[in-house]
Amino acid sequence: MDHIRCVGGIVHDAAGRLLLIRRANRPARGRWSLPGGRVEPGETDHAAVARELAEETGLTVDVGPFVGSITREPYLINDYRCLVRGGRLTPGDDASDARWIDHRELTRMDYHDQLTENLVDTLREWNMLPRDSQ
Repeated sequence: MDHIRCVGGIVHDAAGRLLLIRRANRPARGRWSLPGGRVEPGETDHAAVARELAEETGLTVDVGPFVGSITREPYLINDYRCLVRGGRLTPGDDASDARWIDHRELTRMDYHDQLTENLVDTLREWNMLPRDSQ
């Protein structure tokens, strides 16, 4: 089976909070996730990450190193670390909301089943969890 190639951006702010979006469409509509989406034909992963983050969050990012990949049938999602270069956080396109989330809030969202499947476990495995706010 051929997978649909997708990308995601892992973005932390200076305080160590993680950027999440609430999905406006299927799959996982209404759940919080990393920003990202499908790679367009002829597009590189890096170009797709930058485009998707701009569309979903209003932020301009520098796309950094590959962090890891997950498969959510039929999607193969490659996630990349990103650094914000500009813009203003504003949900758009496939995102109904966008926020910076600290570790405490991520734990609360996980407890209340508001996150996409295995998000916390995957971020923990990749050492990409947000820090607690002070």
